[in-house]
Amino acid sequence: MKREEIDEILEDLNKTKDKNIVIVDFGNVQKWEESLGWKIGIKELANLIKHFAYGKRFLRRFYYGSDYGKSDKSEIVSMWSAMVLNKARMNNFEVVTKRVKYIPDPDYKTGYVKKCNFDIEIAIDLIRENNNYDKIILFSGDGDFGYLLEYLKEKYNKDSIIFGARGHIGKELYDAKSKGVISHILYAEDFEYRLDMSRFRK
Repeated sequence: MKREEIDEILEDLNKTKDKNIVIVDFGNVQKWEESLGWKIGIKELANLIKHFAYGKRFLRRFYYGSDYGKSDKSEIVSMWSAMVLNKARMNNFEVVTKRVKYIPDPDYKTGYVKKCNFDIEIAIDLIRENNNYDKIILFSGDGDFGYLLEYLKEKYNKDSIIFGARGHIGKELYDAKSKGVISHILYAEDFEYRLDMSRFRK
């Protein structure tokens, strides 16, 4: 997508930024980075988002797990997890978090897999807040959200925009776009000049 097209979309979103809700599934966003070859900065993400969702903090929602380690008795959040969550709060996101689960799995070298899925929390929040927004900007390529977005379109006439990375967007989301449920699918690659943290911190 050309920068002129991006600027046009951002300009349109800016006109309704007090009625746009942004959902950042940051665990999903982090999975894009290996394909992108660069890291998405939380500060840079917040600077982009403020152009099309600003005012009420609860309309800029950031979902990420609190990792306390393998022990269920641990009360200390890992340094990395704490840093991500604190940085999100510092950049004016409404943070939604819960404890990361460690699930035993002998097929992995570590003997376990980490799990912290926010699909239910995101679905409930979008339904619960339906009177407070008109448009959804979803930072996730998880195809499971296609069903949710279709419901929100049919029930509440909510428009949606997907922000993802090429190769990380589920078929269900492309299907939802073909039905008119999703108006745009935006790709992180086209926003590197805005989102790549290393470009601004050398």
